[in-house]
Amino acid sequence: MGSPSGPGAPPSTFSPDGRWWWDGAQWKPALSPDGLWRWNGRGWEPARPMAPPRGGGGGAAAVIITIAAFGGVLVLVSIFTVVILLTMGNQIANVFSNVVAALNGS
Repeated sequence: MGSPSGPGAPPSTFSPDGRWWWDGAQWKPALSPDGLWRWNGRGWEPARPMAPPRGGGGGAAAVIITIAAFGGVLVLVSIFTVVILLTMGNQIANVFSNVVAALNGS
């Protein structure tokens, strides 16, 4: 491929990147200005759409989301436990004193 020169060069020689073609006298763009058409060596044809870039790096995001979710659940359980202990503290103390009295009384 490359950049052949001279009259014997084929009219449909493309540059290594495929963006230019040699018409025998000069390099011309292989894509139309709007990017919708592509020169195939004999005529213009609809350009194939470029493939979207493949996504990657989802593993790190999944780990971060998992750690954040675990931390959130841990905080909610801690708050729930503190609220229960503060509202029922006296009743829990009574239960423990009753258990101690029952164990000592036998």
